[in-house]
Amino acid sequence: MSCLADEFRKGFDYRDFLDQHGTPEHRDRWQKVYEEITLDEQQLAVLSGFVREMKVIVLAGAWCGDCVNQCPIFERFTEANPAIQVRYLDRDENPELTERLSVNGGHRVPVVVFLSEDDFLCGIFGDRTLAKYRAMTAGVDASPSGPTADDGRSLLQRVTGEWLDEFERMQLMMRTSGRLRKLHGD
Repeated sequence: MSCLADEFRKGFDYRDFLDQHGTPEHRDRWQKVYEEITLDEQQLAVLSGFVREMKVIVLAGAWCGDCVNQCPIFERFTEANPAIQVRYLDRDENPELTERLSVNGGHRVPVVVFLSEDDFLCGIFGDRTLAKYRAMTAGVDASPSGPTADDGRSLLQRVTGEWLDEFERMQLMMRTSGRLRKLHGD
């Protein structure tokens, strides 16, 4: 997966991706979710503590409901800390990458790829968070895999928190990397 750095470089930022690949209806749907996302003080504090540059590739589709409900979260993260650089690639226009990043044998999106500042693969995550899967199975599965009690947060708030956990995990991986610590002298 060494050519992931090339994929990052050819990706679009959030607005350009939507302008290039979304219809007006798609852009409206993404905007509505974006406007619903608020980061609390604790989440903003976590994001402001990121010191390593993170390169993030998001394989997505402007038409995709899961992307509509998750990708605006990443835009909020980039607004909170410019060390987070997110680039979007359209699933249908990148068939080779889509095949390489298939999830459970399917071409699901979004798939998020985390690279270090020097282009090493740190992790891949997709297509839905645990909170979303729990919500999907709440009325179906007689034996849920984890807590499903209402904690007072909306599904979007829970999904945002789980994505932040993943971004933080990647940041901490980069922050504690011996290679990067040597590079930065810290």
